[in-house]
Amino acid sequence: MTPRPVVRPVAVPDEKAGTPCPACGTPNPPDRRFCRRCATSLKPTAEPAPLPWWRTVWPLRRRVRAGSGRAARLLVILAVAVALCAGGLLLLPTGRALYEDTRDKLGTPKPVTPVDIEASAEVPRHPATNTTDGLSNRYWGAPAPGAWVTYTFREPFRLVDLTITNGASASPEDYARQARALRLDLEVTARDGTKHHEELALSDKPGPQTIPTGISDVTTVRLVLRSAAGLAAGRHLALAEVEFFQRG
Repeated sequence: MTPRPVVRPVAVPDEKAGTPCPACGTPNPPDRRFCRRCATSLKPTAEPAPLPWWRTVWPLRRRVRAGSGRAARLLVILAVAVALCAGGLLLLPTGRALYEDTRDKLGTPKPVTPVDIEASAEVPRHPATNTTDGLSNRYWGAPAPGAWVTYTFREPFRLVDLTITNGASASPEDYARQARALRLDLEVTARDGTKHHEELALSDKPGPQTIPTGISDVTTVRLVLRSAAGLAAGRHLALAEVEFFQRG
């Protein structure tokens, strides 16, 4: 009987082990691109570096490849910048007005005396100068609604408050002796010639009434009498006191 041949194992050289497969852990030669067991890529694409914080804000958050969209992004950035500048210019007057109003409220108002007073009409013994003499029992007498009085000041100032004592006197007993104007047209002229118009409503009661104004660079103030109350034959409109206050 012929003896069976003996099979001798052939030594297979071990492949040089490299980085283990990230999926199955099988060692692979360094030059392999895919795992010899599960075919997982042994050289995955590196993750891109994170964007800096300023590139994460729209419209800069998108990555640009080969210049795609760069011009559009620049146009968007320019449009946003122009819009912000325009908004700032539009809000500037409002912000300035708020700033000035805050300063008015924090300060203590100081009285301002006009250097000249002119009236369109006066009844005898009741000149318009009585409105600034500090005496509430003397008044300016005007024959009818529509009469005006203009106050001129030596230096421009910020008119913070306007205090008006209506009627013939601050005394309740003498207040209604003459007619009163329950509405005044306020016309203010500034140093640069601009004019400010406002309608002032007064209560039909004796005593001073303070009206906040907040007008800068005032040079002249005109008050026009409107809406007479108590006007009848033998009576005229009376305005006892007008006081002006500037920022302290």
